[in-house]
Amino acid sequence: MRVAHPSRAKLSIAEGAPLLELQDVKVSYGGIKALRGISLRVFPGEIVAMIGANGAGKTTTLKTIMGLLPLASGALKLAGRSLAGDATEKRVADGISLVPEGRAIFPNLTVRENLELGAYLHRDAKTMKETIEDVTKLFPRLGERMKQEGGTLSGGEQQMLAIGRALMARPQLLLLDEPSLGIAPKLVQQIFHAIAEIAKSGVTILVVEQNTRIALATSHRAYVLRTGEIALEGYAKELASNPEIQAAYLGG
Repeated sequence: MRVAHPSRAKLSIAEGAPLLELQDVKVSYGGIKALRGISLRVFPGEIVAMIGANGAGKTTTLKTIMGLLPLASGALKLAGRSLAGDATEKRVADGISLVPEGRAIFPNLTVRENLELGAYLHRDAKTMKETIEDVTKLFPRLGERMKQEGGTLSGGEQQMLAIGRALMARPQLLLLDEPSLGIAPKLVQQIFHAIAEIAKSGVTILVVEQNTRIALATSHRAYVLRTGEIALEGYAKELASNPEIQAAYLGG
């Protein structure tokens, strides 16, 4: 998987510094405080999971990182640079891609057309061809269904397409919102295997996931959100053995 667009240099990050950093981030919907002071860091090459119950603020966090929701207060930085005031398009150009909850593919467009839409930042034929080849190596099913309309794919195949479309922008930071939602268990394993392969290629990943078991098994570190705040954080293996996490999320 090729990470950066040939015409865009990789983000310069000081040794030991995070690629993504949120500092005391607060977000409100009208009078509702959705995030109450979130602070987290994601380092280059990591897979970091955010887990928690519905309404904990996980999707809100991803939307805020993408600029789809405004900050009420706090700081949001990519490679040490503030993203304050940057439009979503600028954040994509700077190397952030989001795979939204529910996939949001274009059902009446073919698999190829969906992928090509993800590459609007680099529409030259050579780059497009190379990136599609990378995506179809990661997800061979997409290569078999290039002329098929997205809406005719299974849920798992649509999730592959949504991830593939995000990768067409050659991100350095990939945000995934509930990649296992509505997918058969066998395909969930394939999706998370692909996520691990994407990380090995150099893409940093922040994933929101309600399947806590597979999220902790795949990620390096994790944050547990509860009512807009971070309740716990740590290495994924340690959290997986935490009695509180086992009781609340793992059926222990």
